[in-house]
Amino acid sequence: MLRARCWSRAHPTGPDVGIALAVLICMFGTAFAHPRGHRGFTAPIEVHPPGALGIVLMTLAAAALVLRRRRPRSVLLVTVGLTVLDLAVGRPNAPVAFTVVVALFTLAAHTDRPTTWRVGLLTMGVLTAAAMAFGSGPWYSQQNLGVFAWTGMGAAAGDAVRSRRAFIDAMRERAERAERTREEEAGRRVAEERLRIARDLHDVVAHHIALVNVQAGVAAHVMDKRPDQAKEALAHVREASRSAIDELRATVGLLRQSGDPEAPTEPAPGLAQLDALVDTFRSAGLPVRCLVADEAPRLPAAVGLAAYRVVQEALTNVRKHAGTGAGAEVSVVRTPTGIEVTVLDDGGAGPREPAPGGGHGLLGMRERVTALGGTLVAEPRYGGGFRVQAILPVQPREGERA
Repeated sequence: MLRARCWSRAHPTGPDVGIALAVLICMFGTAFAHPRGHRGFTAPIEVHPPGALGIVLMTLAAAALVLRRRRPRSVLLVTVGLTVLDLAVGRPNAPVAFTVVVALFTLAAHTDRPTTWRVGLLTMGVLTAAAMAFGSGPWYSQQNLGVFAWTGMGAAAGDAVRSRRAFIDAMRERAERAERTREEEAGRRVAEERLRIARDLHDVVAHHIALVNVQAGVAAHVMDKRPDQAKEALAHVREASRSAIDELRATVGLLRQSGDPEAPTEPAPGLAQLDALVDTFRSAGLPVRCLVADEAPRLPAAVGLAAYRVVQEALTNVRKHAGTGAGAEVSVVRTPTGIEVTVLDDGGAGPREPAPGGGHGLLGMRERVTALGGTLVAEPRYGGGFRVQAILPVQPREGERA
């Protein structure tokens, strides 16, 4: 059923042609049966082939049904005219009326209820009046009642289909609106929770830092004259700082998920761990040459961590993306205004192939460097290979200024 529905949506004319052929077959079957006499349902049936005019009328009416979805009003008008003509030529069973039922059903299924009532009643009145006027039997004969009943059932069925479609669309829209509302409510609650946690952090930090500031001032004031009070003030400072750390850990712990790793206990990596980082890549089979001017310069923690991560990500990209037998070179140079970290590779012997699942390393490096006010250049080298160069600003110390 699903396959047939998809095919009918892709080829809307196909089902219409099938329905038109089915109606034509039904009309031909009905056209061969003629009741003998006028004794209602008990009348015996005689078989007579339809005339040439009847065949033409049935064929034209069935052909009009192919366009019933694109032009429902025009198709209904054509089928009503052909049915009236069929009744006028003196055919009591009037099989062309089948096409009016299908056309009226289509119109009712694709329009509103007031239009269905107006058009349906008008069609029922016209066909019933034509059947009474041109029929050989009394006005209350079963043929006349059949025309009235079948056209009314076609309009009612089409209106029921339209109402069900509207109900399903309304339910689908309501479900989508409810889903959007749930997502918006969830986002709003997350934002409110983050704001609450931020306020808690502000209160905790502000309170304890103010307390530490006061106690540190007291200790500095009485350090020379009353060292016992200075020790007591420093003890209060230590206690306040410990309480601040505990409360911060408890508050920030609310933001952790159940599967998050524990917070690291070792200090943040920096250029002091550059040799150990390079050794890990060498042991993995990547030849790396490291050039650091004199000793590794002393840097702020944030700058050292950014430089370390740039080297780590750049060497990882060399390992993942460079060709076979590729080598890398890492250089760290101190400039008057900052530090320059460069990672070069020669591209290796093979073509540079992107590894699946990547694509965020350069973006992360650029965001990290830009956050510190630096610049990052990542581009292919002339003749092969790749170059990653990060320039991080560093404020010079007093000795360096001199």
